[in-house]
Amino acid sequence: MSKRIVILGSGESGVGAAVLAQSKGFDVFVSDKGAIKENYKKQLNEYNIEFEELQHTEEKVLNADEVIKSPGIPDKAELVKKLRAKNIPVISEIEFAGRYTDAKMICITGSNGKTTTTLLTHHILSKAGYNVGLGGNVGKSFAMQVAKEKYDYYVLELSSFQLDGMYEFKADVAVLLNITPDHLDRYDYKFENYVASKFRIAQNQTKADAFVYCTDDEVIEEYMKEHALGGQLYPFSIKKKLSGESAYMNEEEKEIIININQTQINMTIEQLALQGRHNVYNAMAASIASRIVDVRKEVVRESLTDFVNAEHRLEFVATINGIEFINDSKATNVNSAWYALETMDKPVVWVVGGTDKGNDYSQLHDLAKSKVKAIVCLGLDNQKIIENFSGIVETIVEAKSASEAVALSYQIGKKGDVVLLSPACASFDLFENYEDRGMQFKAAVRAL
Repeated sequence: MSKRIVILGSGESGVGAAVLAQSKGFDVFVSDKGAIKENYKKQLNEYNIEFEELQHTEEKVLNADEVIKSPGIPDKAELVKKLRAKNIPVISEIEFAGRYTDAKMICITGSNGKTTTTLLTHHILSKAGYNVGLGGNVGKSFAMQVAKEKYDYYVLELSSFQLDGMYEFKADVAVLLNITPDHLDRYDYKFENYVASKFRIAQNQTKADAFVYCTDDEVIEEYMKEHALGGQLYPFSIKKKLSGESAYMNEEEKEIIININQTQINMTIEQLALQGRHNVYNAMAASIASRIVDVRKEVVRESLTDFVNAEHRLEFVATINGIEFINDSKATNVNSAWYALETMDKPVVWVVGGTDKGNDYSQLHDLAKSKVKAIVCLGLDNQKIIENFSGIVETIVEAKSASEAVALSYQIGKKGDVVLLSPACASFDLFENYEDRGMQFKAAVRAL
């Protein structure tokens, strides 16, 4: 009898995992507590994969040999607890798909900047002519690509939730950008649990593998003092000059220096397509990863100058009557919002709020004091934001929709101001996801 694989969740990763599992001859069942989107339902029907929606039928789930869980389902969910009690392995789509490919894996994580760094790394490898796939938390399902494509390399963005379901998987090149408090509601509100989760990116690595990390990040440095890692270390910094295989910024010359495989690349900060200090880190990380897999330095240089960033990430929308509108809907945590505010050089009308994930707003107080002229709260429960910024920001108003937030921002703003949607929160109270929030914001701006 063939092994029974049950997939919980029928989004991009779930459907991809189902198609791959079926192609390997497993008995596959997909179960989703919510409604399955039409395009995913169509795919499941095309492949004759059995599924259910709006429920989890326990007898059809608890008889699995192995379960592939959507990263959105917490380990605390009752059904997951029951599976674990029966010693049924619960893994992520990445863990499953990794079994069926010999491709080189470049895996990127961090609390902030991982999507940008993943897209930039993929851009560099593509430009170099590498046969490369893009997946994980961005792009198409990794499992679907393993089932349908034959890539030699994958660049994967990995969230802590995906890493939590990975055990045997190994990254050939692991990149850890930074660690700041995020998703603490999923980690018993213990920062050390979240830190350990992020470091799973380096698990199973040997000296043949590479671990690329930000040596300016105190959390990363502290963890590495206590825990030995298997891979070769490749640090990067914008605060100090580094020797050996590394990348750093020369503050006086305003240039970055990348030293990998006995080859040096020098670039001025002005030449980078992505501006802002956090993007210097992202550029260094992507450059090191690309040089480790032998992309020529000319291609790395050129790619860093012509890269176009992802939608909803500090994305310019329009200037209307001298007021600039920027969509940073992907900033779903405090640190992402910190980066966005830090890069602003005009007075800011800040659109913030949504589903709070245990946020500590105190780290934004100084930036808010120096840069923010008004706050527009966009969420169902804005009490915490109002309490945190009253007395720091003079004007605080509330909105219950993207169009209302944009209208209020436009009324408050003056020529020379910038309206910044950088919510610091998840979007699930008013929107489907951060993309939906960003799209509604952009549509409202264009309707002014």
